[in-house]
Amino acid sequence: MSPSNPFTWASGMKSPIYCDNRKTLSFPEVRKHVCDAFAQRIKELYPDVEVIAGVATGAIAQGVLVAEALNLPFVYVRAGAKSHGLENLVEGHLEKGKKVVVIEDLISTGGSSLKAVEALREAGSNVLGLLAIFTYGFKKAVDNFANAKCECHTLSSYETMIEIALETGYVQNSEIDLLKRWRENPDSWM
Repeated sequence: MSPSNPFTWASGMKSPIYCDNRKTLSFPEVRKHVCDAFAQRIKELYPDVEVIAGVATGAIAQGVLVAEALNLPFVYVRAGAKSHGLENLVEGHLEKGKKVVVIEDLISTGGSSLKAVEALREAGSNVLGLLAIFTYGFKKAVDNFANAKCECHTLSSYETMIEIALETGYVQNSEIDLLKRWRENPDSWM
């Protein structure tokens, strides 16, 4: 946590706290737990899934692990089409009409996640839903997913992160109000 020197996201948004899900890949027990949790949720929510898609770059590794655990094909969606070669936006073999579940590492506003969903739909896929490791739970993201008619489920949330950060001493009680204010209005908390 760094409220006096906030983190800057790719979107330009400032944040007093940062969730780095890429670190989960460095720890086999955590990596396996995340993969197993994704696989279990997919079996429960989308038993007829045919393809797993990862959102580049943060969810490619997680997506591959989940596809392997479920013995399903894997594709990934780039942030933008390549400017050379086949100029693909969706990488891998994806047949039209396949039922796809999208894996994402983190949802802030949902913008990049929904770009991937749209790219898969434009490629002829039937996107069943999206699962992410974590969401900040911004109203904007909830609205964006609703408007895109895309189900979104996550393994964890901002509220859970703050609760655990408090329990472990990463944040103090005196910082909780600031973190709540930021979460409620991230564009104008400073």
